[in-house]
Amino acid sequence: MTLQQLKYADAVATCGSISEAARRVFATQPTLTESIRALEEELRTALFTRTARGVTVTREGEEFLASARQILDDAARIAAKYTGKAVRRPQFAVSCQHYAFAVDAFMEVVMANGADAYDFTLRETVTSEIIDDVARHRSEIGILYLSSRNEKTLRKILKKEELQFEELYTAQPHVFLGKKHPLAKKKFIRPAELDDFPYITYEQGVENALYFAEEVMPAIDRKKNIRVRDRATMTNLVLGLDGFTVASGVHAKAYNPAIVSVPLKLDETIHVGIIFRAGIPLSPAAEAFLAAIRRLIAAK
Repeated sequence: MTLQQLKYADAVATCGSISEAARRVFATQPTLTESIRALEEELRTALFTRTARGVTVTREGEEFLASARQILDDAARIAAKYTGKAVRRPQFAVSCQHYAFAVDAFMEVVMANGADAYDFTLRETVTSEIIDDVARHRSEIGILYLSSRNEKTLRKILKKEELQFEELYTAQPHVFLGKKHPLAKKKFIRPAELDDFPYITYEQGVENALYFAEEVMPAIDRKKNIRVRDRATMTNLVLGLDGFTVASGVHAKAYNPAIVSVPLKLDETIHVGIIFRAGIPLSPAAEAFLAAIRRLIAAK
């Protein structure tokens, strides 16, 4: 087993494609394929499953890659200490629901990074993909919420995937709407008062079950529903259609200066937290990301 083989395995797992991994590590596809085959034979373990859609990491491969990445990080630190030049770019990926504080924390990590080159990824995506990304090592950290409506089911899924949930903060549901919305100046809003306005929510793809919803108030209770994928579309529709969405209310001003948040009279508590793989140390970039999140939350 060589460092080169570990680098190749890491690249294949990250890219999910032999051809893309070969481009990333400046190797030919046959060279990379043969290297992975030899490594699997030496370990007597299948690290990857090959399908027509690409390459996925096996459960045994996930355990191997967790150790391999630690070795690669240690090798890079040794090289940096004695040669002044790291041989491995800092890597970090996070998958999250649509939280402004996560974007702010990610920017802090990028700006504070002193490396000449790095490879960071921020995915704002659907709940099922957040769990899958962390479980399959595509992201170190995921950010989502638990509530009485989804906790039992999501904790069952997290346990099956050997993931842990660590709470960051709790909050009451807030209605996000434009400053000129008829309800914008109310001290609090009851769900029934929202009946005549479009409810803008994030769609969850094929996994559109209630327990995957990003909003704690279910869309099934609403007469007018619009589902979107990205934050910019959400903001435009909230402002342009006198629509609304429901979120935690934390850092509401960071969402958009034209948006206000009003407490929602709903008997629910939002528990926002991170998910991560149990027993696997976080990278320095991931630790810095969590530290930045905690600072931002403490300053709310």
